[in-house]
Amino acid sequence: MGISFDKALGVHPAALRLRSERTEILASNIANESTPGYKARDLDFRGRMASIADGVGSGLPLDDDDEPQYRIPHAPSRDGNTVEIGVEQAAFSQNVSDFQMSLTFVNMKLRGLSKAISG
Repeated sequence: MGISFDKALGVHPAALRLRSERTEILASNIANESTPGYKARDLDFRGRMASIADGVGSGLPLDDDDEPQYRIPHAPSRDGNTVEIGVEQAAFSQNVSDFQMSLTFVNMKLRGLSKAISG
């Protein structure tokens, strides 16, 4: 009887993959803060995790019908850029914190499995 890591780790590996993808998207938004016409994007993390939990999707790579969504700015700029640096930095910081939390959960699960195996 083998160990099923998919069952043992739950949704946490998928959450890490999604958080990683979201980090790339948010970093791209921040990097393009002064690019005229750039449209800020974000990932629907909750929606993607719900589809993974329901067994509909795998998380990554992005499907054609599951592209990142564009953000609607609070105060649009004259050059058409929708990046609001404060919003992006706050989202990036929260995403990093959530990534660390998911990583901690995976680490705890693996430690528990290690203890169960070694006795």
